[in-house]
Amino acid sequence: MSADKLLPMLQTALEPGSTATVSELHLAAYRFMLRARLLDDKFAALYRAGKIHGGVFLGRGQEALSAAIGLSLKKTDVFAPLIRDGAGRLAFGEPILDAVRTYLGSSLGPMRGRDGNVHRGRPQEGLLPMISHLGAMISVVNGILIARRFKKISGTVGAVCLGDGATSTGAFHEAINQAAVEKLPLVVVVADNQYAYSTPTSRQFACEDLADKAIGYGVTAHSIDATDLTACLKIVREAVAQARAGHGPQLVVAKLLRLCGHGEHDDANYIVPELKNSPLGRDCLKVAEENLLLQNWTDAAQLAVWRSNIIHEIEEAVAQVQREPAPDPFTEEWRAIASEHLSEMHHE
Repeated sequence: MSADKLLPMLQTALEPGSTATVSELHLAAYRFMLRARLLDDKFAALYRAGKIHGGVFLGRGQEALSAAIGLSLKKTDVFAPLIRDGAGRLAFGEPILDAVRTYLGSSLGPMRGRDGNVHRGRPQEGLLPMISHLGAMISVVNGILIARRFKKISGTVGAVCLGDGATSTGAFHEAINQAAVEKLPLVVVVADNQYAYSTPTSRQFACEDLADKAIGYGVTAHSIDATDLTACLKIVREAVAQARAGHGPQLVVAKLLRLCGHGEHDDANYIVPELKNSPLGRDCLKVAEENLLLQNWTDAAQLAVWRSNIIHEIEEAVAQVQREPAPDPFTEEWRAIASEHLSEMHHE
């Protein structure tokens, strides 16, 4: 089943009262995780071959958490992913072509080849292009949620993804405090991956757990072992449901270890062996796969077919994009993406 056909089924599966089984949900989530991992592997190969300009930032080890976020949201919600949220983007509905076109600089991509290769999105569809400044996306989503409140639009949830380093910034403090005071339907998901680039958490915060910060802001906290897909699906879904029900902002702190460097330019030699060999160092994709087999929800032959099909899909997308035109500064209409002439010009 293609991602385009799979997504509506997954969103229905997460609705209250759905008849979708636990196995169907896990199988579908795993396929988004696998799609994101294999797409990341392709981007890494293209980067090493000199085909990608700028950085490449991979989500290895974060796919279970990211997929759970994308799957827990409705199409009418707002999602602000970060650089390691390939699985969440795909689960929320981003086509593989959008990712490939942005990384390879195609003028047919959502940002028309004008911006950094991870700053992609479709604001009209609720998928926001990220701002690199740590913590900045919370205030952006706050503004959207408040605007919808003024317009009497109800039922929207805004989800923001952050790394642990962002919780040390003033932008994080100001925005989550505003969200708490306004009781916004906001879910802030912090991937506590043990390092802000190369700075360990011991040099970032003195509290025992980042979830403890929620007490001071008056928001609800949730903690997850983000190496476990089942836990991610359960707890992220619960946090989204609480926000949607009017219980105010939810802070989700997910414990994991980044299984790669900050970017492909970084060898991550600062990550200590003790962490790599700890439970946090488990690969969430392998853990999910082992669970699927243990529960007899699939078999090795089916897993191999999925992997082969996804690789073929990715290779086709890359081949197509490599034939597409690069942006031409002499014909480009330089306008802000938020202007009345939104960016989807290539669809006209």
